[in-house]
Amino acid sequence: MSCAGLARQTRQIRGGGLLHSWISANRGAIYIPSYGKPLCSSAENAAVGDVDIMHLEQRVLVTGGAGFLGSHLCEQLLERGCQVLCVDNFYTGTRRNIEHLLDHKHFELLRHDVTYPLHVEVDEIYNLACPASPIHYQKDPVQTTKTSVLGALNMLGLSRRLSAKVFQASTSEVYGDPAVHPQQEEYWGNVNPIGVRSCYDEGKRCAETLFFDYHRQHGLEIKVARIFNTYGPRTHPNDGRVVSSFIVQALLGKDITIFGDGTQTRSFCFVEDLVQGFIKLMNTGRDVTGPVNLGNPGEFTIGELADKVIDLTGSRSKVVYRPLPADDPKQRRPDIAKAQRLLEWEPKVELEEGLKRTIPYFDSLLSEDGVKRAIGI
Repeated sequence: MSCAGLARQTRQIRGGGLLHSWISANRGAIYIPSYGKPLCSSAENAAVGDVDIMHLEQRVLVTGGAGFLGSHLCEQLLERGCQVLCVDNFYTGTRRNIEHLLDHKHFELLRHDVTYPLHVEVDEIYNLACPASPIHYQKDPVQTTKTSVLGALNMLGLSRRLSAKVFQASTSEVYGDPAVHPQQEEYWGNVNPIGVRSCYDEGKRCAETLFFDYHRQHGLEIKVARIFNTYGPRTHPNDGRVVSSFIVQALLGKDITIFGDGTQTRSFCFVEDLVQGFIKLMNTGRDVTGPVNLGNPGEFTIGELADKVIDLTGSRSKVVYRPLPADDPKQRRPDIAKAQRLLEWEPKVELEEGLKRTIPYFDSLLSEDGVKRAIGI
């Protein structure tokens, strides 16, 4: 039977809900075990058009899928009908973040460290694996660099073998302590290559280099997003990020700690908006590679954020000031003109609304005795 004939038959079987044949891929040929021989090569199969006779749903790999961003991405992909393979070594990701997805028929969880090669069959790859908060990535800086660099190499190698689109979750940290404000994608940055944050900053910069070299040398279809400060439910309560730290301190009635004088600025994007940006970028044509800034251009001082959190939690916490850590950027705000133009994307959730949707998550979390012990309460 020709590929076109098989495609027609497969459509008919699908329509009647009688797709019983198990179809698998082996070395570029399609097999139905009951026949025991290849029906067509992958090249011939491509000529059939947009009919996928092997899989009914798109198969998507999400590395770091049990983390803050990864778990939200897995959710949105499942809502769009994808089969999701969530890969995580649980260094910073937690089973709690994806527990509600475990019984979903299109969700699969695999414990794996991306610094080692991974052999799976997927159509798209989102590479999010890497600790992203200073407390976590500075705990083992060598491993942080390895995760960024070796993780990128392994996902690029997998992408090349499968001819799968691959997305890299890069970061606004590639801009360092910027001398240009707001930051556009063309800006090369102002990064200390030997500082305490360099394991993360330079690891991500090297990962971007690898992505674009694989694109130029091997023709890979790549998508690179530079992520600015993001917050929302499932942020780790003890990771040192400013929004989660302020909310936890306020809910516990502790002093809110501001490093520096509070005039340094950040732009805060709600996680739901950011993940929609990921998917929009992944769905662009081959000509769109990035890097593309994804973040909220609304800019607030750290002092303003502290005041908002105190007000929305009804806390009596006081603000205290501590010295600014080494290499901490004084200002950070994305220019999202490219995302608006290429993706028709911009964030919709304002800071106050996002905080109102985030605070109840932490309030519930802090009611658990195990969490209290874990964060030293």
